[in-house]
Amino acid sequence: MAEHGGTGQAVMDVRSTVDVIVVGGGPTGLMLACELRLHGVGVVVLERLAERTGESRGRGLHARSVEIMDQRGLLERFLAVSEKFQVGGLFGGVMAAWPDGMDTAHPYGLATPQAVTERLLEERARELGAEIRRGHEVVGLDQDADGVDVELADGTRLRSRYLVGCDGGRSTVRKALGVGFPGEPAAVETLIGDLEFTEDRAKVAEVVERVRRTEQRFGVVPDVDGRQGVARMIVPADGVAEDRSTPPTLEEFKARLRAVAGTDFGAHSPHWLSRFGDATRQAERYRVGRVLLAGDAAHIHPPTGGQGLNLGVQDAFNLGWKLAAEVDGWAPEGLLDSYHAERHPVGARVLTNTRAQMTLLGAESGPTALRELLTRLMEFEEVNRYITGMITAVDVRYDFGAGLPDDQDGDHELLGRRLRDVPLSGGRRLYELMHEGRGLLLDRTGGGLSVDGWADRVDHVVDDKDGAVDVPALLLRPDGHVVWVGEDRRELEAALTRWWGAPTGRAQ
Repeated sequence: MAEHGGTGQAVMDVRSTVDVIVVGGGPTGLMLACELRLHGVGVVVLERLAERTGESRGRGLHARSVEIMDQRGLLERFLAVSEKFQVGGLFGGVMAAWPDGMDTAHPYGLATPQAVTERLLEERARELGAEIRRGHEVVGLDQDADGVDVELADGTRLRSRYLVGCDGGRSTVRKALGVGFPGEPAAVETLIGDLEFTEDRAKVAEVVERVRRTEQRFGVVPDVDGRQGVARMIVPADGVAEDRSTPPTLEEFKARLRAVAGTDFGAHSPHWLSRFGDATRQAERYRVGRVLLAGDAAHIHPPTGGQGLNLGVQDAFNLGWKLAAEVDGWAPEGLLDSYHAERHPVGARVLTNTRAQMTLLGAESGPTALRELLTRLMEFEEVNRYITGMITAVDVRYDFGAGLPDDQDGDHELLGRRLRDVPLSGGRRLYELMHEGRGLLLDRTGGGLSVDGWADRVDHVVDDKDGAVDVPALLLRPDGHVVWVGEDRRELEAALTRWWGAPTGRAQ
């Protein structure tokens, strides 16, 4: 069993058992490593690829992910290398202006290439002390009552107390667990890649405008990510490949461009080529004993709406503090299982909305009529706000179920929701106080409440700024979701016990 020194660095026992092994060094795995290290948990990330890939399938962060980066003090790093966008809707090819009144202090997304997101998260994970081993492919695992044994392709065996599979849609971890992955197979396939091109940009724009009148699964973005002469190209494939792990050839890609657009834009020298389908599948369970699944290992879906990378990062944000609590020994009963209970429905909703979007992207008369109808509906502010809140995940509300205080049956509008960043007295901001990943009691009662007994896990912030939050006090989990609202001390203690376990008496 690993112990934790005062420096926050993990100290291995004689069996070299690490606290947590994370399989997969993409955005989900790296975000999880950051969250675990905030709590001093020993983390080893095993990534199959020897070097970071230059592919950037994920094109940015939606508003909820922007909030997450702010909550952990990372937002400035992303702002320095990203451009903001404020396009609402983003639903099945239907665009709309960003709706007014969104429940966020960050009403925008960030156009951040996935490769950049991975670089920034990896840098942060290493700063916090995570060990990242590239070129290490996991081929098998076994678990017992005390830990998980991992076998690598080179014959090496490692052991950890817990393991999280963040290793993509073809997850080795999920398959080793025997967890079912039901859903719908791909019916259509799309080719995507970054290629150099010679066509005049005005001609490119003209062709794209013409083709997209009937074919929504087509697009060409010149000078993608600021690279002059390189375009992100997307075009429908001719059928569904038997093995989508095999990328298309340049000639296959150019042939499809000519068939759909009448030109291949002088495409040459591909930087990368790939293909994706519209399959939607979700793991039946996100946890089996000491092994958990997150990101694409837990769910796959079409990239419509740009939700995949964000969904994985948000999985990690939900799981990290709970797994850390289990490792550290203070987790109350059921806390780790709440990861599946909360995130599985969120993933299922994304699968549903991406299925709907793929229908809208069809070139037939029915989908075309539906797009025209939805375009009109999006002119209604309430519809626009609903769709945008769903795609950006700012409307996620967890169902905490049984265990709430008697007068808090889940009806309070804040319970289960994350709280937006709000200004506090003394020139402070709420999210600035959440960088360490601890719980937080926001107390506007004049200091009449206390977190004594839980002060090693929960911060107590007294605030008297008018208009910040219109409640006497509220309690936030490390992921920013509200678990209690009120001013009754006994109810507060019940909520603290439910989410942070038994009091220790170690007041700060």
